[in-house]
Amino acid sequence: MAVINVTDRSGKTEAITGKIGNTVMEVLRDAGKDVEAICGGCCSCATCHVIVDDAWVSKLPERSIDEFELVEQTRSFKGDKSRLSCQIKFTEALDGIALTVAPAE
Repeated sequence: MAVINVTDRSGKTEAITGKIGNTVMEVLRDAGKDVEAICGGCCSCATCHVIVDDAWVSKLPERSIDEFELVEQTRSFKGDKSRLSCQIKFTEALDGIALTVAPAE
């Protein structure tokens, strides 16, 4: 297990543990952290949008075109910091990642 430092929509920050190999979306959803994940992780809805802390952006894999197009259309788009948590595999390299759940659209 590894840790994600997540700030939820109410502004509360908490360290949650997650299973390596799951997606960040699965970890957040299972911990009840405001992630609807309506499409189930298929990169088709943006209801798992998160804003990644600056220190972690460069440690993530590049966004696909589909992911970029979805997050770019949200009102809370924050450039390279906007990611779909369903598209981020939770690995040991991401232990301690800090992110904020984006506002609901």
